[in-house]
Amino acid sequence: MAPTRNDSHPSCPAGAPLRHRSVLEVRHLDHLLENCLPSFGGAYLRRIWVLLDQAIGRGVPMTLAVAGPVTASGQHLAWLNPLLETGWFCLVSTTDAVCYHDGHRSLDRAEEHPFHEVPIFGDDGALRDERTIRITDIGFDEDVLLDQDEFLTRCLLRPEFQKSMAGTEMRWLLGRCYAEQEAKVGAPEGLLALCHRKSIPVFVGAPADGSVFLNSVKLWALARANKLDYQFQLDLHHEVLESCAYHLWGQFESEAGALGTLVLGGGVPKNFNLQPEPALSQILGFEEVGGYLYDIQITSAPVTDGSLSSCPPAEAVTWGKVDKDEFTRTTESMQADYSMVMPILTKALLEKRARLERLDAELGRDTLLERHPEAAGYLRDPAGARLFDHRDRLLATLQSKIEQSADSLMP
Repeated sequence: MAPTRNDSHPSCPAGAPLRHRSVLEVRHLDHLLENCLPSFGGAYLRRIWVLLDQAIGRGVPMTLAVAGPVTASGQHLAWLNPLLETGWFCLVSTTDAVCYHDGHRSLDRAEEHPFHEVPIFGDDGALRDERTIRITDIGFDEDVLLDQDEFLTRCLLRPEFQKSMAGTEMRWLLGRCYAEQEAKVGAPEGLLALCHRKSIPVFVGAPADGSVFLNSVKLWALARANKLDYQFQLDLHHEVLESCAYHLWGQFESEAGALGTLVLGGGVPKNFNLQPEPALSQILGFEEVGGYLYDIQITSAPVTDGSLSSCPPAEAVTWGKVDKDEFTRTTESMQADYSMVMPILTKALLEKRARLERLDAELGRDTLLERHPEAAGYLRDPAGARLFDHRDRLLATLQSKIEQSADSLMP
């Protein structure tokens, strides 16, 4: 059952006429989303679009939480990387597995072991006999995993990894390794390589639940047996504090003075993505910190199962994770498989940006902004916030605030 909506929601006002223009009357995908989805599940998609369009048009920096095998399935190449390329998203929260599978298409023997479709309800015993790994309807040779493990071992033994660091730094370095390998074999740019190039921090709330870390465990165990020198350590405290520093940046240093979030799926990526506000306000006692202004969610989990994956923004308001004064106007949660709708939403966003770019060239920026104020956000610098470049300064600012209030934090 969908959550009860507040009548003040602008994308769902009480008594407003249904928007039911014919698809033959619209030229652009964004106009179709706004006018040709009058009711039922389609109306949820319309409301999701309206809020995404609004947040981006206002120039609000967005965080992205994404669960599921988006790299193994190739979705990063289809729509996720193009979305991140815009500069609209300032950080990513995902899984260790997403980072692991991101490297498969650039392995030296990648062409010998291509990804292919397999039946969801086929003979998995036969697939095992032929050493085919299955992820839903995606199949690939088991040798891909073995080659990826070998590649990761070489990466993790490089000198730059031999210290204690936050997971964001580890994945930034790993993104550089992936980029080098992609250039070597001519593979398309992957997720971590793109995030490295654009200095987008990548957070993983459950780092031990994936094979990047499993390869580190192997090296750690060998080092304990005095077989090799391996000094890498994952500093979880640093990583969590870093996420808090970026939240403060969004609320007090960004031009918008606020943050929004797009949550795709649920699980740990969603939970970690929502943690900075309670960490700052509840744990560290910073009363001036607020939650996300925009919270836009697409999840397949039913709201009645009680999981965080399914909890709507209104529930997050009670924890302080979402702005309590604006959530009835700036949040939405749609029950759907995000892989079915994100290519459409991404294409609509990119088409609108391209149309505004053409109008900018024709009309000039001043006239464009008079007619389309949202162009300011859509046409912001695609370089983005490059938060990883500013991490040391932002962490130092947060540490200074903690030290100033240390007496009140003491047990």
